Amino acid sequence: MPFYARGEARIHYEEAGSGIPLLLISGGGLNSKISYMAEKAPFNPIAEFKSEYRCIISDLRNANGGESTGPLEVDRPWDMYTDDHLGLMDHLGIKEFMVLGFCIGGPFIWNLLKRAPQRIIAAVLANPSGSRPEKRELFYENNTKGWGATLTARRPEITKELVDQFLTKMYRTNPDFVFTVTRNFVRSCQTPVLILPDDTPPHPYVVAREAALLAPKSEVSMFPWYEPKEQIPLVVRQVRSFMKAHRPAKAA
Repeated sequence: MPFYARGEARIHYEEAGSGIPLLLISGGGLNSKISYMAEKAPFNPIAEFKSEYRCIISDLRNANGGESTGPLEVDRPWDMYTDDHLGLMDHLGIKEFMVLGFCIGGPFIWNLLKRAPQRIIAAVLANPSGSRPEKRELFYENNTKGWGATLTARRPEITKELVDQFLTKMYRTNPDFVFTVTRNFVRSCQTPVLILPDDTPPHPYVVAREAALLAPKSEVSMFPWYEPKEQIPLVVRQVRSFMKAHRPAKAA
């Protein structure tokens, strides 16, 4: 069970396969962890792509049920997690990589593209999270109950007050669009992105569609894409073709 340390954080990760590095980000909100891919994702990208790519995935810091731990950086929650993702790739000696993420992976990917555009070859955003104007409190409320309550119970050094400050900064300070970047950033982003839209309360179709329309090098899948289940192999084929079209002959 490999770990890497970054400051006080200790991040559990796993690898499978070989080839161009592919960073995978699980869904599940702040409880994003490795097991999600096999247990809950519409398809398991590790099983699908390990024969062609070096798949790298980690438990999110402090995810309930995961093995990654560390303090809450209440002033910079999104960047805290992005530091962990980039730190993992640094730890593995990887400069350039592709990324595929579900759910909360959407905002994380946009933040990676903002923070390290020269390192991201191409990105796939599946069922990306976004902010609905009529449900601005959704993520704050869901994570207070589904993540914060369990975390404070098992980690007494993390108080309810810290969780509130963390989630307020994360989801209430700029509760718009994709949380981590502006529409102007997406409009200027030159990285190829493929968006697989959903339409559930935390994964609004209108936000995914807007991002796809704004991004100059975007592609989009059929909608809905994972229901009925018979459609999933077709979309996986599109993901594979998209990544193959953009991967370099050799990554740094």
